[in-house]
Amino acid sequence: MLRWRIAILVSAAIAISYLDRQTLPVAIKAISRDIPLTNAQFSNLQSAFLLAYAFMYAGGGKLADALGTRRGFAVIMIFWSLACASHGLALTFAMLAVSRFALGMGEGGGFPASTRAVAEWFSVNERATAMGIINGGTAVGAVVAPPLIALILTYASWRWIFFFTGALGLLWTAWWRAAYFPPNEHPALTEQERAKIPRAADPAVTAATQKIAWLDLLRFKETWGVVTAKFLSDAAWYFYLFWLPKYLYDARNFDIKAVGAVAWIPNAAAGIGCLLGGWFSSYLVRKNFSVNVARKVSLGLSAAVMPLILLVTRAPIAWAIAIFSLAYFGQQSWSTLVMVLPTDLFPSSIVGAVAGMVGFGGAIGGIAFGELAGYLLDHGFGYTTVFQLAATFHVIAFLVILIAVPKVAPLSMARKLATETQS
Repeated sequence: MLRWRIAILVSAAIAISYLDRQTLPVAIKAISRDIPLTNAQFSNLQSAFLLAYAFMYAGGGKLADALGTRRGFAVIMIFWSLACASHGLALTFAMLAVSRFALGMGEGGGFPASTRAVAEWFSVNERATAMGIINGGTAVGAVVAPPLIALILTYASWRWIFFFTGALGLLWTAWWRAAYFPPNEHPALTEQERAKIPRAADPAVTAATQKIAWLDLLRFKETWGVVTAKFLSDAAWYFYLFWLPKYLYDARNFDIKAVGAVAWIPNAAAGIGCLLGGWFSSYLVRKNFSVNVARKVSLGLSAAVMPLILLVTRAPIAWAIAIFSLAYFGQQSWSTLVMVLPTDLFPSSIVGAVAGMVGFGGAIGGIAFGELAGYLLDHGFGYTTVFQLAATFHVIAFLVILIAVPKVAPLSMARKLATETQS
């Protein structure tokens, strides 16, 4: 059906984004032969990406609201694809940092635009499933990255990795412009499917909420709750995502071929987590559980598996990969559901802005913990200490959601926001 094809189209964009951001971590050993990097400098490169990503996640959400999903996403993808290709021209650490910063600027708008597409095309009982499909693109990109990069390095310089992945993004933009339209403009939308598209919000509510300034959203504890939860959980996630190949190089003595052979496995588990977490929450809604129960039960189960990462440094390598896989599964199930919450709580007219703020919190968490990890590793603390810290973050984040978001109900914030605007 048309709306599920749209979910796959958006998922392909997210797959490209995760392929692009994995290029540097997976190819770091080859890059370091030309541009030597310490652990602290490696952390700084990820922080450059995440700093720009954080601000443009917030700004990109506002951009998507202003330009509309179709035009906004095209602009975002073109920018980040060119930024990715620019890595291949780098000669120094500083040039890599500039390219990494530019990549973060572009990719920061990807998830807010995706969230807008979900809000436009999917009803509340399908949104978690749709977001699971879209978030599953993270796993596809990350699964493809290690073997693809190993293959390219077999025949060409590491610079060609960035040229190739940048070109993929430009090709996707052409596909997007040909295939995506909002529901009220889509030439292929049938009447049968139109009936399943979410109805527009109450015009009075929409008009009122459109007047709300971006910073006004911070007056509500629900906004702070989801942003804080994302800050904590993404602190762990970005560490796993960016440091897994380096951990295998440093602590397990892997070479590039060995990393290419196994580093895709946890990312494949992440893809299953995206799909299963979203499906399970939607299943509970279809079985007449409230949205509040469906989201929180699914979030709680996802958070419950994360402390097992404590065991990874003591386990044989096969078990270590299995533990990483479970952590990736739980994280991406969690992430799918956290990114659905703005569509459950807020009207579509400001979903992009709210999703942007949530992503901003996640990226800042990634910066904070990434810098701490680099410092700890360069000062003799070892990976065990870092994993001990990361193991607690999702559980604390779940407690934050329980306290700050007492009830998840579709558009529950819309009327609250409208009332405050009118008063």
